[in-house]
Amino acid sequence: GQARTTRVPKAGIPSALSKHPKINDQNPNHVGAPMSGSIVTVSAQAGQRVEKGEALVSLEAMKMEIVLRADRDAMVKAVYIKPGDRVAAKDLLIEME
Repeated sequence: GQARTTRVPKAGIPSALSKHPKINDQNPNHVGAPMSGSIVTVSAQAGQRVEKGEALVSLEAMKMEIVLRADRDAMVKAVYIKPGDRVAAKDLLIEME
């Protein structure tokens, strides 16, 4: 075979870290990732009305699938992720209003 050059990002460099905004712990409208993982499904869409208990996002982490549900009736203001995205703990996934 042929030799190939591969670039591996250095740990701690901003481009190697999560590209998603972080949640504001004081903002009840932010839905964040409870742990690092991969987004499996996104059930919520911007402008959608959701009811308490309705599934918003499923996240796969450590061979478990975690379903994040609405904690109250609300309107989805923005969705910041899509299936297949890798997220870190406390990344902002969905913003409600």
